[in-house]
Formats: sequence, structure tokens, C-alpha cells
Amino acid sequence: MQRMPNAIQLTELNHDDLLALYAYPAGPAAPWIRVNFVTSIDGAVTIDGRSGGLGTPADKKVFQILRDLADVVVVGAGTARSENYGAAHTDSQLRMRLHHHGFGGDPTGAAPRIAVVTASADLDPTSRLFTDTGARPIVLTTAAAPAGRKRAITAAGGQVIEAGETSVTAEGLRNALEELEMRRVLCEGGPALFGDLIVAQAVDELCLTLSPMLVAGTERRIAVSPNAMPTPMTCRHLLFDDDGTILTRWVAHHTL
Repeated sequence: MQRMPNAIQLTELNHDDLLALYAYPAGPAAPWIRVNFVTSIDGAVTIDGRSGGLGTPADKKVFQILRDLADVVVVGAGTARSENYGAAHTDSQLRMRLHHHGFGGDPTGAAPRIAVVTASADLDPTSRLFTDTGARPIVLTTAAAPAGRKRAITAAGGQVIEAGETSVTAEGLRNALEELEMRRVLCEGGPALFGDLIVAQAVDELCLTLSPMLVAGTERRIAVSPNAMPTPMTCRHLLFDDDGTILTRWVAHHTL
């Protein structure tokens, strides 16, 4: 056990420092699944059903950096609905620079695509996910999902991919993204999807922000699943902001 001596020894970080700290492994051979969450210090993952109230300036900065680095943003349908997801909007010049340095990004500067996981294909084709200007969304669903829903999603501009028979498995998700050559994966929740990935031992990394507030209430934790799956993680860094925000990055032992 160790104690951090004092704040005088902390180092100020600029934007490029943060990009380097959060860079994906160079040239991943398979999809590298990074999960990003923000939580209150008493463990709440949302306030009144949405995570935005937990965000701080530092968290929002890193949230954008993680999107700038990713090939694809994966999210569960419940989170996409409650957070009113639209297309990801990123800096095209920065994305090209990141790719040049091997950190992530995209050679053409294109923004990462949003990929929504829904076994039932239960998405509103008139929602912002399909009407927002940006890259075509991906819908990872199942063979058993109603054909009419899948046709409506396709007609609205979505790309439908069946990643399982009756459920979207972690293996199906990884295989679908591998076929699309999307290996720098950013998962933004929700708790059920994160829990499924943990149980499948598919999580390579967790970026967790602790927001300096207490919430109480009945809000859920960041991961839920029917069964526990203890997964050892190693801390890669702890970052501190003046308002008390703590940003952490953890990697799974199987990646070391």
C-alpha cells in the first residue's frame, strides 16, 4: 500500500498528453474493447435515468478524446434511447493526425460509427440515431428479431447486422466488428451490455470517471449480469482535476 505524497508533485496535462495516455494499442490484431463509464462516488451510474448530470469538464474532455480515438462506438439500445443518441461528431483533422501517429483515429478523418446492440431490433427509425447528420449507424441484432423492424431500420439508413440467433453474444459482436475492420472499439454502456461483456471475458479495458458527488436514490451500478465474473484488472493511470474528478484507466490481465 502506498500514499501519494502531495499535490505539488502532480503534472499538468495538455490535450496531446491525454491523447497519448488514452491511445489504443498500436495495430490491434483483433477488436480491442474499451468500456467508458462515469459514476458518482457512491456508485450511481445515472441521475434520473441519464448520465449527463454526472459529467464534469474533465470527464467531458476525455469522453470526446475516447471518441476521437475509436473506430466504432458501441452502445446498448436502452442507453441509446435514454441518452437520445445521434451520430458521433469528431474533429476530422485530429482523426487523421491520430491515425498518422498510430494512436487511433481514421486515415480519411471520418468520424467513428455508432453501433447499437439490440436483440429485438426495437429502435425507432424516426429517432435522432437515424436522422442526425453523420456516419451511417450500425444495428447489431439477431436472426430472430422481427423482419419488419429490420426492414424499417434499413429504410431509415441503418446497417443491420445479425450477430446471433436469439441474442447478440460477445463473440458475435466481436466477429461483426472484425468483419467491418473496426478494431478500436469504444463501448459506452449500458450496464447490461457491460455485464454481458464481463461475463464473456471480452473487456480489454475500462475507463472509469469518478464524479465528485453523492447521488443516493435507486440508480444502478455500472455493470449488471445474472452471474458474477471476477475479472482482475491493472491500473494504468489515475488523473485528477481541480474539482475533485478522478479519471482512471484499467486494463484486463489477459491483455498484459
